[in-house]
Amino acid sequence: MSDRTPADRFLDAAIDLLRRIRDEEADAVAAAGALLADTVADGGRLFAYGAGHSSLAAQDLVYRAGGLALMNLLTVPGAVGVDVRPATLGSALERVDGLASVVLECSPLRAGDTLLIISLSGRNALPVEMAMKARELGVRVIGVTSVAYAAQTSSRHSSGTFLKDHCDLVLDSGIAVGDAELTHDDVPAPFAPASTVVTTALLQAVVATAAAALADRGIEPPLLRSGNVDGGHDWNARVFDEYADRIFYGH
Repeated sequence: MSDRTPADRFLDAAIDLLRRIRDEEADAVAAAGALLADTVADGGRLFAYGAGHSSLAAQDLVYRAGGLALMNLLTVPGAVGVDVRPATLGSALERVDGLASVVLECSPLRAGDTLLIISLSGRNALPVEMAMKARELGVRVIGVTSVAYAAQTSSRHSSGTFLKDHCDLVLDSGIAVGDAELTHDDVPAPFAPASTVVTTALLQAVVATAAAALADRGIEPPLLRSGNVDGGHDWNARVFDEYADRIFYGH
């Protein structure tokens, strides 16, 4: 009988997934980091969007100590997290045709910007349409998804396509369909999702790549410092002032 606990098994599964993205997504991470660096260097703005629990990885990039100050959260009312009541409404809004177009029309996104769209399944109308419409506007799109869903599920968009089909770059999280790493003989459903751990790490790897790429070009990356270290607030105030026209969460 194994003495590995459920915690051991989950952490080992997460570590294996992290190793996989380190080894198999290295080229995609490098390309995504270069695209963020290009956008910053060319005067563009950065945005991240995720619905439901995918929004956690998007929010992790925004107004973050050690993160790029120019990363803004693109929000869809009712579909940002589980704070909406009932929580099932957020899931339902992801399936509404036309909603992404309205959101983009009311957003500050413009040609030359880059948008990260995070959707584990990539099958719902909202992320698919958002990618399609953003590219029509001249926005570069990086999709963060599990490509396995395209092979094992059906699209919920009228085009029959997935998020991965409408991106300039795709980062594959490698999460299995269903997002549950563990099973137990006496538990009727699989459990222990790892998508947030993996997707968040994947995106922070992209940001790290972008920061170093900017430095290699002789450009100081617009990074934020923690407000809980001495001088952090003054540092961030300088960054906010310098990039006031490209930061939308600070005012």
